[in-house]
Amino acid sequence: MNQRIIKTFFILLFFLPSCREKKPVFSGFTGITQGTTYNMVFENPGTLNTAQLKADIERILHDFDMSLSLYQDSSTISRINRNEQVLADSFFIGAFVRAKEVSAMTGGAFDITVGPLVNAWGFGPDARKNFTEEKRDSLLKLVGMEKIELADNMVIKSDPGIILDFNAIAQGYSVDVIYGFFEKLGINNFLVEIGGEVRVKGDKDGTYWKIGIDRPEDNNMVPGKNLQAVIRLKDRALATSGNYRKFFVENGVKYSHTIDPRTGYPMRNRLLSATIIAADCAAADGIATACMVMGKDEAILFISNNPQLDACLIFSDENGGYKTWITESLKDYISESED
Repeated sequence: MNQRIIKTFFILLFFLPSCREKKPVFSGFTGITQGTTYNMVFENPGTLNTAQLKADIERILHDFDMSLSLYQDSSTISRINRNEQVLADSFFIGAFVRAKEVSAMTGGAFDITVGPLVNAWGFGPDARKNFTEEKRDSLLKLVGMEKIELADNMVIKSDPGIILDFNAIAQGYSVDVIYGFFEKLGINNFLVEIGGEVRVKGDKDGTYWKIGIDRPEDNNMVPGKNLQAVIRLKDRALATSGNYRKFFVENGVKYSHTIDPRTGYPMRNRLLSATIIAADCAAADGIATACMVMGKDEAILFISNNPQLDACLIFSDENGGYKTWITESLKDYISESED
């Protein structure tokens, strides 16, 4: 072996380690928004300032809150509900359009005009129940997506008593908004989670993202502490709706915060939680709520007729035990707890 070949050999050895594919580095941060927590995890090529990124996202979430939060007196939705003349902002318009689509898709089981009923049952911002059977018919007259429209960025109501409530879709839509922000930064692998609603792009270290589904036990208030299942997710969104964290009991009867806009009553059926996987998180969020309104059998029929969706429905059997119904295409990506 001549000296030139030996030199080339050592040069190759020297550069071989640097030619290996470097393991991606992931960064992340958490915070508080919309009365809940958020969690962001993303692949960081080393050029992203995590502190600045968090500050940018918190500004977006603040502006989002000032658009769609019923708990902000000066938010766009609060002013519209008070019938003030106000132009809808981009967040409001985006959520409104998506809500119309989900409502039509679910046959009205999801409806953002349910606000008067939500308030009457004590699940609104003032948390005062004043629902009576005598009021039901008059309240139902204020419910229906056909009673509102958006024209020149103004909400047109058929009745000034109509109250909008985006709570069943806003969190999912906010996930989509932040997802779009990450995409504009050119990040290929990331997770956005707000209040348990999730959307992911790509994977993490070559494996699917793992998302836990909480066991739907009353007062199971700590996300991730007691899981019913774990789902592996890539390039999709997931949202869960359930009746086990927000409810009240009166005269021995449990009243869920999920109101059926078709009847005016809180849903009462054996379906305990609905986890929906869809292309975007706003759709997953709204459809999960609609499934809770529908109940187990109607929800299964609906999902079966929409093969673009995946679902994990948890319901109680006759003995109070937990049962699950899972779409066939999801079964290879879900691990159920054996507890």
